[in-house]
Formats: sequence, C-alpha cells, structure tokens
Amino acid sequence: MADNSVSATDPSTAAIIVAVDGSEISYQAVEWAAVEADLRRTALHIITSYAVPTGRGSRAGIGAAETAWLRSDGARVLGEASAVAHATVPGESIAVTTEFTFEPIVPTLIRLSADAHMIVVGNRGRGAVRRALLGSVSTAISRRAHCPVAVVHGAPETDADASRLPVVVGVDGTENSQPAIELACAEASRRKVGLVAVHAWGDTNGYDLPVVGWTAIHETEAVLLGQGMAGFAERYPEVPMERVVVCDTPVRALLHHADTAQLLVVGTHGRGGFPGMLIGSTSTALLQHARCPVIVVRHDATMPDDPALR
Repeated sequence: MADNSVSATDPSTAAIIVAVDGSEISYQAVEWAAVEADLRRTALHIITSYAVPTGRGSRAGIGAAETAWLRSDGARVLGEASAVAHATVPGESIAVTTEFTFEPIVPTLIRLSADAHMIVVGNRGRGAVRRALLGSVSTAISRRAHCPVAVVHGAPETDADASRLPVVVGVDGTENSQPAIELACAEASRRKVGLVAVHAWGDTNGYDLPVVGWTAIHETEAVLLGQGMAGFAERYPEVPMERVVVCDTPVRALLHHADTAQLLVVGTHGRGGFPGMLIGSTSTALLQHARCPVIVVRHDATMPDDPALR
C-alpha cells in the first residue's frame, strides 16, 4: 500500500522519511519528524515494513488471509502515524504521505536515503512483537544511510523552555566533523537558538585523575576547536555560538551537554576511528544513551539542496 508516495528518484520531492512500527517511540519519532519537516518546509513521508523473514514461514508461504491482515494492520499503523503528524503540525503546512512495504526496512531506508533530507527512527521498537525492529534499525541506518539520520529517544519536549535550549555539536578537530557542524548550525538557525560546540580532549581510562599541564593542553585544543569552527560564525551570524573544551571522554562530555540541549549533532569517523567503520563508538554510545534526539551525519553523506545549508 502506498498513499501518494514521495518519489525517491525525484530530488524536487526530497522528504524527511520516518519509519514506524506501531510502537509509542516510533510515533514520538513522527512527532519530531513532523516538526522538523515544518521547520524545513518540506514533505514528510511515513513508512512501515511488514517484511516476513525468508525461509519457512516466508510471505510466499502465507495465505491470502494472513497477507490481508498484514496490510490491514499496516494501514492502521500508518493511519495512526499520520494522525500524530497532523496533530503535531496542524493545518496544511506540510504534506504527509505514507507507504506500506513487504520489503525489509533497513535496505529500503538506505535506498530512500539517497534522495532524502533525513531519515528519522526511534531508538528502539516493539521487540519480538514486530518484525521491524527499530532498535536495531537505528544503528544499521546510522552506519549506512546516504543522508543524515535522526534517532529519537522519547516524546519531544514542546514547551517554551525546551524550545529555547541550544543545539549541541561534537567537534573532533578533523574534517570529518565539518558536515555535522554545518548541519548543526542550520538546525540552530531554524530553531532560533544558540549552538554549543563541544571538543573533548583525552580518551581517558575512566579514572578522574588530574592531568598534568592541562592549561597548556587546553590552549592547544582550543585552537584546534577554533580551526574546526572557522567561518561558521560569519556564515551564521544569527546563531550565538559557544565553544567548550573539556578534559573528558567525548561520550561523557557530549552526554553532559546533551542533558540541557534540544538536539545533539555528531559526525562519524572521528579520532581513533578505523578504516571501514562507518560510525564510531562515540556515536553508537550517544545513540543509546542521549536523552535528546541525536542526528548522525556521515562524513561522506550527500544531501539535497537545502537553502539553510548556505
């Protein structure tokens, strides 16, 4: 079942795509995605997969009644998700389309990501109750998607205080974090909030031991952070920017600042990464433990033209 589906091959129809499986967290991902689509003035495409594992019990072996039930339940899930989107962003400000598929969700999302603005998923799904396991999907998609991936961890906070919280971005001092900084600046600009750029020095062994010569190290790392942020303040003068250098692990530092943020943006292939790893251990840990939504931007991600990414 496809309801006015957004074409994945036409750049003019590039959308924010959100995967749902009927779980509460997936509907919370729809809420966040709807707001994001409204901010970007782009379409929202909701997709659900009822892929049946191959082998014994595959869809080829199930009857017409079972297939009809799967389609009916998929229509219910998509209907509920659409209602959530329209309740979150009332009126006609965003176009909402839906899609039902029997194809596995991970390769489907990867294919759609080639022309999407963003893929949005919940950080966990319904477990064994459903076959679209969004908990594993979030990690797999973050590793392989061609566009930024947002992982939502709970109901988005929509009160006035939450809307004033900053966007936090991790800066590791390499070119790999540049796409993340670019996107974080654009997100802060859309939300009319500040940006906190966090640079953590030292992959410590977990013991809070004093660091000899930290003053000199701090100065050096602050220069590195400044180099990473070079040019962004001039391109986004409307965004107040704070630069933070801390002596801590990247995970602890970013989680600390994410506690008082509305969004955390991180890149991949950071310091200590290995060739072939498409998402680092830092990003993986943040996807699991951050309280606010996390956007992962692969260093080689390609994105449709976005006026905010100027």
